[in-house]
Amino acid sequence: MGLLGKAMAAFHHSNPTDRDIRRVLQKLLIMLSLGIIGVSLFYFLAGCCESDIRENSVSHRPASEFLLSGWYHDRNGTLYKDVVMVQNEDGYPVAGEGSTITSVLETNNSVKDWMATRRLPQALIIGVKKGGTRALLEFLRLHPDIRALGSEPHFFDRHYARGLDWYRSMMPKALDGQVVMEKTPRYFVTVETPGRVHSMSHDVKLIVVVRDPVTRAISDYTQIISKTPHIPTFETLAFKNRTNGEIDSLWSPLWIGLYAQHLERWLAWFPRAQIHLVSGEGLISDPAGELGKVQDFLGLQRIVTDKHFYFNKTKGFPCLKKPEGSSKPHCLGKTKGRTHASIDPEVIRRLREFYRPHNQRFYQMTGQNFGWQ
Repeated sequence: MGLLGKAMAAFHHSNPTDRDIRRVLQKLLIMLSLGIIGVSLFYFLAGCCESDIRENSVSHRPASEFLLSGWYHDRNGTLYKDVVMVQNEDGYPVAGEGSTITSVLETNNSVKDWMATRRLPQALIIGVKKGGTRALLEFLRLHPDIRALGSEPHFFDRHYARGLDWYRSMMPKALDGQVVMEKTPRYFVTVETPGRVHSMSHDVKLIVVVRDPVTRAISDYTQIISKTPHIPTFETLAFKNRTNGEIDSLWSPLWIGLYAQHLERWLAWFPRAQIHLVSGEGLISDPAGELGKVQDFLGLQRIVTDKHFYFNKTKGFPCLKKPEGSSKPHCLGKTKGRTHASIDPEVIRRLREFYRPHNQRFYQMTGQNFGWQ
């Protein structure tokens, strides 16, 4: 054996722990390499999934889920600020100019979309037509714990035969703790609807926006003539016989205003405590006050407050304040705030006399005096 060989043998013989150290180092090197490969694969796959989730979440997000700059939103215990969301031409929210949305928020939202599910609604805005239901829905959708369908599904009055699975599929995805809701004003006056809603849920919360029935009827007629301008005048349609003053209470714009008659059917199925009445006039004069009571009724924190509104004198009703980075405030569409048709004052007087006993009965049933003349 050569001198070098003898030296190596002596070294190995005298240092048996060095081999153990080398083996441990080799194992650590292998484990580290495998770890790096595994982490790389994880981030690659997570990135692909996140892209898919974000794409799907945008397509199902309701049209007016506004997160306005400077407003804090508590979502599952996390506060977010300075997020600007505006609508694109298709009605879906996109990041507005000047948005400060961060990658952390995007990732968090993607994770939440994973967890979100479609549920049957826990609350319904059931009426009334031309009472202010669209305004109420848009204002409520500011709340981060409300997930509301933007369109009117008309499930309980027109599409009931499609079944609850179809109805559920129409709802936006929601997390635990969020309230799912929709609005269809026709529900309030449709005879079959209370029983059908009760079959879906005994605990559903019901919201009705009511308005002076005379003003509501004129607003209803104004909408009708905007679509069919050649129909007879309001004065002609409102009476069976104008000579003796007999009112045609079955004419839809007048029939809808018989609130006590319609509410009676709902009270046969649901306790009064499950029905919340919103003043259509109050929604114009004090939107924050009305929204506060609705948030209480739904068991939610009062997040939508007076700081969210300003009064638009041109339209004659409140709008949402202009988000930072957006050139315009958010108001309801051109179909809202139309100038009402001019009606003979004598006809209005007769209609007020006609509705007076119906209104008084409604006040007694609800325990609320809305002060209509």
